Amino acid sequence: MAKKNNGKPSPDRWQVPVGGKGFALKDCDPGAKPYGSGDKEADKARVAELAREIDALQDMFYADGRFKLLVLLQGTDTAGKDGTIRAVFKETSPLGVRTHGWKAPSTLERSHDYLWRIHQQVPAAGEFMIHNRSHYEDVLVPVVNGWIDKKQTEQRYAHINDFERLLCETGTVILKFMLHISFDEQRERLQERIDDPSKHWKFSMGDLEVRKQWKEYQRAYENLLRATSSEWAPWTVVPADSKTHRNLMIATLVRDKLKALKLRYPPDDPQLKGLVVQ
Repeated sequence: MAKKNNGKPSPDRWQVPVGGKGFALKDCDPGAKPYGSGDKEADKARVAELAREIDALQDMFYADGRFKLLVLLQGTDTAGKDGTIRAVFKETSPLGVRTHGWKAPSTLERSHDYLWRIHQQVPAAGEFMIHNRSHYEDVLVPVVNGWIDKKQTEQRYAHINDFERLLCETGTVILKFMLHISFDEQRERLQERIDDPSKHWKFSMGDLEVRKQWKEYQRAYENLLRATSSEWAPWTVVPADSKTHRNLMIATLVRDKLKALKLRYPPDDPQLKGLVVQ
């Protein structure tokens, strides 16, 4: 269970410590519901309420213009990245919010360094940017498949930490969420995609091949979480076997971060004082 603070759950229990000391992914129960009330319908209603709060804060965030927000959603197949975006950001204006889903790099992208394409899709001032998957794919897929060795992997961890530090030092607030589901939960969600014709488009036979590498991916996730949870961009593990709880936890943390920024509207133009439109 998460620690309590005035009756509210603390994210500390689920935040990966800087340097990863003492962190083990197996200690994070994907079925836990630290932010849940015990009433599923009440939690769903709370997610909708938080989405509206985030929308109101996004308006002020855009007007303030001092910050940029980058939300990274990382997780195995069926972990719920799309569902999180739909639930948490459904109320926000498309004028100030962009999403990008990362797939295998193109030939052009492969001709550059692996972070080149990422830097083109970071938020501008006053903007929310949500990444469905992220640059962390470059320390997952190549690692599990043996395309890069240990030295190259550690180099990439360092590159990523420096890249994120650059973003943070130039005004970007980074929230990194690892959506953590169990092996059994993934099986059920994949089977649902097979059994429901309306979800066939979400399923690929390659998903079953990747599932065979579950242990290897869990190990790669644990290593990257330890290596890249930094003071400027820490990782939060989100227990995600419950879709409602996943949405509730992420919506709460996004809302809390935005409120902590002490956003403000720009000062009034003195010329507006007493101005009457004829």
